[in-house]
Amino acid sequence: MSLSRRHVVVGGVGAVVSVGGTAHAGTRRARTVWVAGDSTAAQKYAPAAPETGWGTALPFLLGRGLAVANHAVNGRSSKSFVDEGRLDALLAGVRPGDLLIVQFAHNDEKADDPSRYTEPWTTYQRYLRLYLDGPRARGARPVLATPVERRRFDADGRAVPSHGEYPEAMRALAREERVALLDVQALSLALWQELGPEAAQAYFNWTDTKQDNTHFSPTGAIAVARLVARELLRTRVLAPHDVRRLDEEIPTSWITWPEAAA
Repeated sequence: MSLSRRHVVVGGVGAVVSVGGTAHAGTRRARTVWVAGDSTAAQKYAPAAPETGWGTALPFLLGRGLAVANHAVNGRSSKSFVDEGRLDALLAGVRPGDLLIVQFAHNDEKADDPSRYTEPWTTYQRYLRLYLDGPRARGARPVLATPVERRRFDADGRAVPSHGEYPEAMRALAREERVALLDVQALSLALWQELGPEAAQAYFNWTDTKQDNTHFSPTGAIAVARLVARELLRTRVLAPHDVRRLDEEIPTSWITWPEAAA
């Protein structure tokens, strides 16, 4: 179903978080960090608690003068996000100097669903280019983020990658297009390996009723957001004064789940 701009914007109410003070007349406009992605990044609402997307935790790691507009939506692929009009609605708000972080693959991988499936080296890259061209045409900077890894271990306790060729296809596109790449897939895989199967469970949405090895608990969302922020600094997309708390504990009590918009 194609969504109008109004439907997309209304559906994202509550996803914009300002960091720092309120701008006054005559002061420089705050830059916005836009997020396009799937459920691993998306804002979660009260019925989904304690499931948390890393985009919810990102504002706690960014400095004054940056706002986060999290447009990630559950179940979307690079293709369906475009086909539903969500990228157009996002781009309507993008201004010069803004950033767009793009993370897709979890749902691109679903070969049995033609509305979402993309092939890594053809349609996946083709759709990702739309997320590069749109911001560039508006004086903003696109940033590609490889998909965060699931909690998957082999019998010997080794963390196992789950995204096939999609991360490498994104890396190749980033090199070709000279776009900053946040290698969240490699970093998250290394983090789960460091933690091990049991400790890593606390980072995922394991509850009395769920055993979810894809989506995050507040602890996991904060950890992945920290990986994203560190990569933004490493790649010089952001300067040192643009990030904060990279080595500080962030209380999970800071994570909230608002009521969904009617």
